[in-house]
Amino acid sequence: MTGETTTAGSAGLESPAVVNPGGATPDRATPEPVGPTTPDPGTPEPPLRRNTAYLLLTTGRFAQAIGAGVGTFAIPLLAFEVTGSVGQAGLISGIGQAGALLATLPAGVVADRVNRRALLLIAAATGTVLWATVVAAGLVGTLGAWHLAAVLFGSSMVSAFVNPASGGALRAVVPATQMANAMAVNQGRMAAVALFAGPVGGFLYGMAHVLPFVASVLGHLIEVVAVSFVRKPLNGERTLRSHPLADLREGLRFVGAVPLFRAVLVLITLLNLTAIALVVAVNLELVRTGTDPRLIGLVDACAGVSMLAGAIVAGPIVRRTRVGRLGLLAIGTLAAALVVMALAPSYWVFVSMLAVGVFLYPALNAGFTGYLTVIVPDRMMGRATSLLGLTGLIAAPAAPVLGSALLEGWGIGVTLWVMVGAMVAVLVALACTRPLMRIGRPGTWADDALESEG
Repeated sequence: MTGETTTAGSAGLESPAVVNPGGATPDRATPEPVGPTTPDPGTPEPPLRRNTAYLLLTTGRFAQAIGAGVGTFAIPLLAFEVTGSVGQAGLISGIGQAGALLATLPAGVVADRVNRRALLLIAAATGTVLWATVVAAGLVGTLGAWHLAAVLFGSSMVSAFVNPASGGALRAVVPATQMANAMAVNQGRMAAVALFAGPVGGFLYGMAHVLPFVASVLGHLIEVVAVSFVRKPLNGERTLRSHPLADLREGLRFVGAVPLFRAVLVLITLLNLTAIALVVAVNLELVRTGTDPRLIGLVDACAGVSMLAGAIVAGPIVRRTRVGRLGLLAIGTLAAALVVMALAPSYWVFVSMLAVGVFLYPALNAGFTGYLTVIVPDRMMGRATSLLGLTGLIAAPAAPVLGSALLEGWGIGVTLWVMVGAMVAVLVALACTRPLMRIGRPGTWADDALESEG
């Protein structure tokens, strides 16, 4: 339901891009307002395409995401070449998620205590240097397995710090009434990253093994340049002066005290766990039945195209539909698609039904992420983003184990019916979650803004 984006391999709700609690130094001497950006009465809001700060931030984020995606795709390929071991290549790839998991909670606290522009610049510059070491070592022939593991670990930590800072920065430059559109555009860009990073990475790797990592360097470097040109302050008034552990406890209390957030933590975790396990089980079923690898890739590609198409129409859908109802429709569509797959488990049914099932998820992600970005106090943005983002990190390592265990123990038919049951449970829980069902259209979001003690 929130956060960055779902991919074909993770078609569930994302963790919200919640906004930043205070505690950092303002971007300039005069404190900025804490709430969402609000224009003067009677002054028309310029469209997003003419919002320079927004364009710079999102362009930099998009370039960084493309570069990181291309490099991350190529890491296992290069790791296998360097080590000659599938197991070691998988271990190196898995280290990346460990970095993100370790950094997520500290990143939220840091994002609420420091200058957002500085944090974004330092993170992007660090990513540039990390990927540049891979390029340099690759060119001189000294690249080793531990080097790759360290870069992937560091890159995932960098992303953990960028996510909460970028959520708060976006809030600082986008009016509350335009947040739904901004998040819909973000969903489209991230869906494009998910769709094209793999093919682009494979193409570049085929030309020269260091080229995907050159793309990673350039992507992070573009973000450095773009953020450095943002002149609008990206921080609200900062009041945090307590110990970082006290700030973390405050964030935990804040998220735990809001019924909406408690429900989201459970629902998103269950939905992401089910969706990722589903894709893993389908892919493994196709592998063990001897399906051509190119056709297996087409399953994920078609789901990615569907999500990209869904992102294109996400803006109008979010503007016209209450977020709770959109959640019911999106999850209900995926549940219905799963029923069809369980009744007729075959290749073309998998391809078509996965594409149908994920079509509405970009709109749901845009709506829910936009709502949270508007309602969370500026000073709580980083911690709330990181805490709610744990839902995806918890699901990511557990889902493949669940999907493969169900498939191995009971076959694809039973596995799909288990997924249907899980989706129906999420659907019923969502319908019974009053805070979610009460969320209105974008024009009313600012009225729900939460307060936190300074």
